[in-house]
Amino acid sequence: MKKKQNPESLGIETKLVHGGSLQSQFGETSEALFLNSSFSYETAEEGEKLFIGEAEGFKYGRYSHPNLAMLEERFALMEGTEACVVTASGMAALFATLMCQLKTGDHVVASGTLFSSCQYIITQILPRFGISFTLVEADDMEGWKRAIETRNTVCVFVETPANPTLELVDIKAIANICKPLGVKLIIDNVFATPLVQSPLALGADIVMYSTTKHIDGQGRTLGGAILSSRKFIDETLMPFVRHTGPHMSHFNAWLLLKSLETLHLRIERHCSNAQAIAEILDNHPAVSRLIYPGLKSHPQYEIAKKQMKNGGPIIAFELKGGKKSAFQFMNALKIIDISNNLGNTKSIITHPASTTHASIGEDARLRIGINDSLLRLSAGIENIDDLKNDILNALKAIS
Repeated sequence: MKKKQNPESLGIETKLVHGGSLQSQFGETSEALFLNSSFSYETAEEGEKLFIGEAEGFKYGRYSHPNLAMLEERFALMEGTEACVVTASGMAALFATLMCQLKTGDHVVASGTLFSSCQYIITQILPRFGISFTLVEADDMEGWKRAIETRNTVCVFVETPANPTLELVDIKAIANICKPLGVKLIIDNVFATPLVQSPLALGADIVMYSTTKHIDGQGRTLGGAILSSRKFIDETLMPFVRHTGPHMSHFNAWLLLKSLETLHLRIERHCSNAQAIAEILDNHPAVSRLIYPGLKSHPQYEIAKKQMKNGGPIIAFELKGGKKSAFQFMNALKIIDISNNLGNTKSIITHPASTTHASIGEDARLRIGINDSLLRLSAGIENIDDLKNDILNALKAIS
């Protein structure tokens, strides 16, 4: 069988195609799907060595599996880190990342603007275990410092850009506070994607994703990913994951492995389309507020320039006329789909106040800037002129 070049020395596009591949004795060119839950051993002694860690190999689908191993290695190569664990969903990834390192009496710090399920875990579930939390506004650096320096702070969780308001947090600045204290910095990098922002290179300890979004890219599967050092993955995360069982299905891992091959092409188009859409919405008479990190009008544009390669694939904006105008606009769209998801090849519009963030209540929504006028647009990869025309025609439908 042909010997492959070490993918670590290759470009990101090549890593996404060749990284982590495991060929069977048949030499298949497309990675195989292994639909099996367990593995057999040549001898009883081999089985014993596998389970006590004296030999490497696959033991049981909840511990390790060829399809999980391929995806995890390719993901780690893309992110530029030592190890990865994939999970059944993005929320499973967050819960495992937190609970594998927390105990009663610990303290967690998080950004004030969070996806509703992330907020629920931190503000509702963790306190049931005697774990306290502090939420901090994105640009309040003194607030971050005070909260992180609180006794028993174990980890910090940050969404940047945040869902759905696209608030940014200065990753390097937060990492500089965390490092001397031994506090783990966790970055949810879903909105930026790994090809727009590299949190580990900026000082983060752990980066996580909902692979359901741009990594799948076509709205087919649920999944999550956690990336960090080999030491954290092996010694802290894996014992929790192995015994609680949030692993990704083997089929989903196989599908996502193939999705990674085209990720760089899709993200390039997502981001260029988002930039072009943001530019036509900027100063449009029907738009009362536009939020996009790639425009100078974004209040944290300087942070975006420092830690993001471009403005990313997501736009947020508010329409004059409140919920009525927002719904009229959405209903008039002919190409862009109405959904609560994002990261699809198809462009998707979302009304967060009535869907993704409905559960947190109106007061909490308004406190973090989610009003009834706010819309979140996930730019797809369609023809940009078609998307522009669809948006401009829908804006005309607002009464």
